Amino acid sequence: MSRIRFTRRLPAAVAAAGLALAVAACGGESSNSDGTTVAAADELKPNADLTKQSLQITVWDGYTPEELPARVKQKLKVQGLKVALHDTNEVAMQKLTASGDSGIDVAFVSGQYAQALNAMGLLEPIHPELIPNLANLYPEATQLSYDKGNKYSVPYTWGTTGICYRTDLVKKKPTSWNDLLKPPAWAEKKVTLMTTERWLALPALKSLGFSVNTDKDEEIQKAKDLLTAAKPHLLAFDDTTFGDRLKSGEAVMVEAWDGWCPTNDPKGNIAFEVPTEGSDLWVDTMVIMKSSKNKEAAHALINYILDPEIHSWAAENINYKVPNKAAMERLQIPKGSLLETKPAELLDGESLVDLGQSSLKYTRLSQDIKAG
Repeated sequence: MSRIRFTRRLPAAVAAAGLALAVAACGGESSNSDGTTVAAADELKPNADLTKQSLQITVWDGYTPEELPARVKQKLKVQGLKVALHDTNEVAMQKLTASGDSGIDVAFVSGQYAQALNAMGLLEPIHPELIPNLANLYPEATQLSYDKGNKYSVPYTWGTTGICYRTDLVKKKPTSWNDLLKPPAWAEKKVTLMTTERWLALPALKSLGFSVNTDKDEEIQKAKDLLTAAKPHLLAFDDTTFGDRLKSGEAVMVEAWDGWCPTNDPKGNIAFEVPTEGSDLWVDTMVIMKSSKNKEAAHALINYILDPEIHSWAAENINYKVPNKAAMERLQIPKGSLLETKPAELLDGESLVDLGQSSLKYTRLSQDIKAG
């Protein structure tokens, strides 16, 4: 896969700076029971003339079909679809919060970032009547803790994090996060952890029995102490080339997102394991910006992407599971493929949520670990 895996840092600083602007731009808001801000829904026309609307999306490179603009223009009869690229969630957030109107209609961002955008009042609530293909989603896809009921986001892909390893180079199958944090002698300097903040902390937090969403100072400090002790035994902190390191034999075990673990390598000697202490559930979503002037077309686009033929592309081409039952049932999934993971198994993972200002604690942890 050529796409650089996106950084999943939480945008607390961006959110704080942009909140006043967001409120002014949105023209009204309400609150969820948990106190988060929700923009008031616009009145949309189910039979709007889409030939008078055009679309612009921001998405990771390689995350949608190259021919999507041409197909959308032909299918939806919109004036056109422009695709802007971002390589990280952080870049997307800067783009979406830089002004009252970013020009973006639909943004692809990870779940906790959708939660942050919604708290800022920047998202249009999802109008289910304009997206009948929501019926194709697994029931589990409506139970995501950052947005239960898909009120302001629609899941596009989902997965988990675990240990990706060379079956021919490990002397014992890794089953615990401690296999990475306290590697045996034969794995010394042949192990990598991720570098982005929440994922750097994840193995330590889970090995200690803590939540991946903890904001408790004492728990974060214990995770930091464990990571500090692990650092001298690591090969590197690596979010992007760990698969290549495994293939070459430079690494024998790495922390990895499931879709980026190259289990489909022709040599067949790479496997993926979710540690016994548990892991996360990450989700990439589609959201509609409150500032969009093409909201009916934006809903039509999401509905089109949820078509089984279209949505199955992501699983076939980037090896990421999609939360679309009808799309997954179209696939011929090889036995042993990570695509076999059931939705209920994914929901065993702990959903990452926006931590607001507490995310700065993870920023400091990451900076201290990598600098120390």
